[in-house]
Amino acid sequence: MRHRNAHRKLGRDTSHRTALLRNQAEALLRHEKIETTVPKAKELRPYVERLITIAKRGVKANDPKGASLSARRLVMRDVLNETVVTKLFDELAPRFADRPGGYTRILKLGHRRGDAAEIAQIELIGSEFDPKKAEADKKAAEEAAGGDQPKSQKSVGERLKAAAKSIRGGGQKNKGDAGSRTKPGKPARGASKQTSTPRKAGGS
Repeated sequence: MRHRNAHRKLGRDTSHRTALLRNQAEALLRHEKIETTVPKAKELRPYVERLITIAKRGVKANDPKGASLSARRLVMRDVLNETVVTKLFDELAPRFADRPGGYTRILKLGHRRGDAAEIAQIELIGSEFDPKKAEADKKAAEEAAGGDQPKSQKSVGERLKAAAKSIRGGGQKNKGDAGSRTKPGKPARGASKQTSTPRKAGGS
């Protein structure tokens, strides 16, 4: 029987398993979605949701010297990156303020080539792709740039064509320059050749 053995060991000892969950939690809070195996995703879900609940409690208290500071210290015990902790308290916790739980979603993606391990994507609720928002952001960026497309935004084909054109043009130009330089440099047919070494004494 598995009394009080609720969690998976994931083929690791305690310290390795703790480090794995910490690293994956930090990546999930930073990028809001990651891909991993299904057992790891199922172990990561309660780990991350507990951190979000603690952050919500700290934001709700809104007391920098009391419960909010205590909650931040509890989170930093598991998430060591200060930038990720700041994002958790400033962006993610207010997003889930009215949600009683269930902050993550697991989507199964199939099997991995090689070892046939079942792969899943775990993501935070609310991080889905919104086409309307993406279109609005794109229009705002174009208006801010004045409608001019920067040179770095050229496609790969356009950049290759421009590079090939410059190489072809440069090669012909260099060839013509080389020809014009070599013509006047030829000595006349009857001119005597200058030698740098003196003639030997008594030689013919």
